[in-house]
Amino acid sequence: MKIQDFLDSSAIDNVKKALERAKSHSESGALISLTEERAMERAKLVDAGEISGRLKGVPFIVKDNFLAFGGPTTAASNMLKTFDAPVQATAVEKLEAEGAICIGKANLDAFAHGGSTENSAFGPTKNAVDDQRVAGGSSGGSAVSVALDIVPFALGSDTGGSIRQPASFNGVVGVKPTYGMVSRFGVVAMASSTDTIGCFATNAADADLIMEIMAGQDRRDMTTLTRSWQDSPSLSRKKVGVIRQFMADGIDADVKRATTDYVEKLKKLGYEVEDVDLDMAKYALAIYYIIVPAEVMSNLARYDGVHYGHRSESARTLVDLYGKSRDEGFELENKRRIMIGSFVLSSGFFDAYYLKAQKARALLINEFKQLFEQYDVLVGPVSPTPAFRLGENTADPIKMYLADVMTVPASIAGLPAMSIPAGVSSEGLPVGVQLIGNHHADHSLLMLAQEVEELA
Repeated sequence: MKIQDFLDSSAIDNVKKALERAKSHSESGALISLTEERAMERAKLVDAGEISGRLKGVPFIVKDNFLAFGGPTTAASNMLKTFDAPVQATAVEKLEAEGAICIGKANLDAFAHGGSTENSAFGPTKNAVDDQRVAGGSSGGSAVSVALDIVPFALGSDTGGSIRQPASFNGVVGVKPTYGMVSRFGVVAMASSTDTIGCFATNAADADLIMEIMAGQDRRDMTTLTRSWQDSPSLSRKKVGVIRQFMADGIDADVKRATTDYVEKLKKLGYEVEDVDLDMAKYALAIYYIIVPAEVMSNLARYDGVHYGHRSESARTLVDLYGKSRDEGFELENKRRIMIGSFVLSSGFFDAYYLKAQKARALLINEFKQLFEQYDVLVGPVSPTPAFRLGENTADPIKMYLADVMTVPASIAGLPAMSIPAGVSSEGLPVGVQLIGNHHADHSLLMLAQEVEELA
């Protein structure tokens, strides 16, 4: 399903059909709510000619950590189960200004903490290909919504792989832009130094259009860049580096094969391919799971049962109000990350953990810089395995975290990275390949992905 398929049709028909598809796939757990009433109102305005643009009448879905009108913004948590957004996210506003119509809010790991969409207060999302397997996370609902052809594109947030991993697991394109390329205003914060806003689509050209519309400076988000989406350095060297550490022992054979097959296509396009070392990659997961929980702890401090969000009805004292509201409102993984963050920032451990992790982060960033002095693109798998089974890793947080081992390096460095469908496993499960570019090379990466699609 492509965006072009909707542009010449009635917006009302587009929305009605998308809502019907969403309801018919309700058992997938991809959606938390539908914004049916508001979607139909906007569709009428589009058909009346009062709203136009490059996405005129095209339905889409947003991850439910985006503030959007028409329904509650829950972040898939009990803490925000009834929260109605007073404003909309900048990304949503920009898409609506081009005529797109939001029809629903997608499921996720609560507050985007997780890699399987099993940490949702609304239940897990099932993989689009095999309903006994995970959708990936945290943007699993958005990925599945596109993979099931409910909508041609959906929005997600990527902090350490939350777009790329579910895109790989469900066989769609998933884009994490350069840090600051798209405004985060109106998106529930997870980790402020790595949060990025991206999208899912069925093809690279559609993803490129969506990202171009969303990108740009926003006075309400001081981290946004002044560069435009089209201001992207060309891949003039035509050199690709395959990250050796991502193809090591322990990586699923089907994942390696799909990556190798994709690299062969790059060679056919005239790219010179070499194996490269990213030695700091072995520390990336440790860096990430020190820095990110510290930022998570800080960002979740606002949910105290007083200002907004869930308030415990059994609290009798102020201390009870804080403690019980947070205990009832947060999921287990939220609490785990709050505890880790509190520990690494505590007196006596700040220097030993947090400060050391930031120094190691600088070394990783520098290693990427050195590689991009010689190579246009770095390539590797998105995840060590295809989608794992529901419940397989829930009892072992470390095993769950290891699913992010190949996506967190680009997040830590603020680099653009994307998951592109590269094949299927012997069991028929989708496998994605990861393209990583230098800062601001987002558009060029998608143009490369488009070239490979056309070659295939």
